[in-house]
Amino acid sequence: MKPSLDLASRSPRRRDLLAAAGFEVFVVPGRDEPPLVAGDARQAALAVATAKMPTRRADDRPLLAADTVVALGSRLFGKPRDRQDAEAMLWALSGRRHEVVTAVALRYGAADAHFAVCSEVTFRKLSVPTVAHYLDSGEYLDKAGAYGIQGLGVSLVESVLGSYSNVVGLPVTEVLTALRAYGYEP
Repeated sequence: MKPSLDLASRSPRRRDLLAAAGFEVFVVPGRDEPPLVAGDARQAALAVATAKMPTRRADDRPLLAADTVVALGSRLFGKPRDRQDAEAMLWALSGRRHEVVTAVALRYGAADAHFAVCSEVTFRKLSVPTVAHYLDSGEYLDKAGAYGIQGLGVSLVESVLGSYSNVVGLPVTEVLTALRAYGYEP
């Protein structure tokens, strides 16, 4: 029997990453996502992940909420509001290195854990046709920083330093380590 986990997120990417790690994933309603507040990327992502966490205790199986933020210096990018916002994000990231920070709020029994993982991504210098093609794909929708590295967005990327799964939306290795600390093995 697979170990199970409750996921307070509608992200199909997070669900797929946890399923690939051996979990039966149950998507549960989380609380509404608050707006992203400017400031430190780790603190901003942790605030959103914690705010998404349902108020109930998770006694029978772990409960996880997460949020991903893209940081370009002091500028924070969440999900784009529309195509124009996505285009502005992509041009800002073009030819530059940025951080992808995913914060995780984890609850199991009486224990709570909160942590954030940072990966560095460098975009290649983008061209007008490349940006137009990517925007036409619609892949930017519902993605922090307006790109998904696990799809067509990989064509925008020159390099990744750190956790690839973190850039997708969940630092799986770190989540598994936290669960093992609670005695919960996948």
